Amino acid sequence: MAQKELSKNLIDRLATLSGHLAGIGKMIDKGEDPVKIFTQMKAVENGLQKAIYLLLDDVFRKALAEKIVSSKEKCPGNCGYEDYIDQLFRQFPGINPEEVPSKLKAIQAIECHLKTILEND
Repeated sequence: MAQKELSKNLIDRLATLSGHLAGIGKMIDKGEDPVKIFTQMKAVENGLQKAIYLLLDDVFRKALAEKIVSSKEKCPGNCGYEDYIDQLFRQFPGINPEEVPSKLKAIQAIECHLKTILEND
């Protein structure tokens, strides 16, 4: 998904959720049935979860893919991380979206280490 399209999609989703939350506030003010309020809150929770996954899947996943490829190209074969980089490369298609941020953080640390190695050579 293109960056502008993703941004618009996320903004639209958040605006919808904001309106939904305002509606829940009105339900609470009116003293409506707690079960209905709970149901609406769960709908907001699910909508927010979808927005989070959209962001993780599109933005973070793309960044992870780029970092994995970059690290694979930069690792001289004895960088100490070649097995982990290869493992990430093989696992990438099936990585759970919730794992993407931690994997991205790990590969960024490896890239910093590789940069140091390459600068010293």
